[in-house]
Amino acid sequence: MSHSDISSSANERMKRLVRLRDRAYREREGVFVVEGDLLFDRARASGLTPLEVYTTPGHPIQGESIVVEPEVLDRVSYRNRSQDLIAVFENYSTPIDEIQLVSNPLILVAESVEKPGNVGAMLRTADAVGATALITTGSVVDVFNPNVIRSSIGAIFSVPHTHAELPQLVDWLKQNAIELVAAVPGIDTAYWSADLTESLAILVGAEDIGLSKEARHAADRLVSIPMAGTADSLNVSVSAALMVFEARRQRSASDD
Repeated sequence: MSHSDISSSANERMKRLVRLRDRAYREREGVFVVEGDLLFDRARASGLTPLEVYTTPGHPIQGESIVVEPEVLDRVSYRNRSQDLIAVFENYSTPIDEIQLVSNPLILVAESVEKPGNVGAMLRTADAVGATALITTGSVVDVFNPNVIRSSIGAIFSVPHTHAELPQLVDWLKQNAIELVAAVPGIDTAYWSADLTESLAILVGAEDIGLSKEARHAADRLVSIPMAGTADSLNVSVSAALMVFEARRQRSASDD
């Protein structure tokens, strides 16, 4: 890729970066956008190769980039703060049948969670506990939404992720002897009282509607997160964090 000075947001490359804010356009091109050195470095560390890299004059980077005036790069960035680097990468995902299952896997499953910040937070949580994968089901979430990438702080590049319809997910879990445990309000068994030490997939749903009837029926076990206040639900990323960290705690205790 050759160097090229760009000094106007009317440049066709810059117009394309603006269009890539739109999900439909990203999906049509099969690409996603990363902004800033931290996320760029984590994407590269995961083995991804950028298709295009745009930097401001003098910004240090290994490899070639297209040099853009700072105010122009800020203007075309998703949050109007480019952090001196915008890169375009090719979309990728791990088909569910190709997820590498370790011994005693711990998987996080999110049904119809559509807020990008929540998906990004769950990716961070999955990374923190060493989860095998994050699988989305139900309403399709765009894991390459810029807010997912930003709020994941790069965990999207370290945690295998895929989307599967519920029947396919359930069949795959059964084939691999992985139990599906769902968090549902009002269940007598608290999540900390449940045995979460075996091969496990923890299922959470969006806080506004919870899990679908089909998802509840598909679960092997139902547990609850007891609540002492007046609120009747937690943010889904918080619920997911409580559950997977309890599973990790129990597994660590059983290893002692």
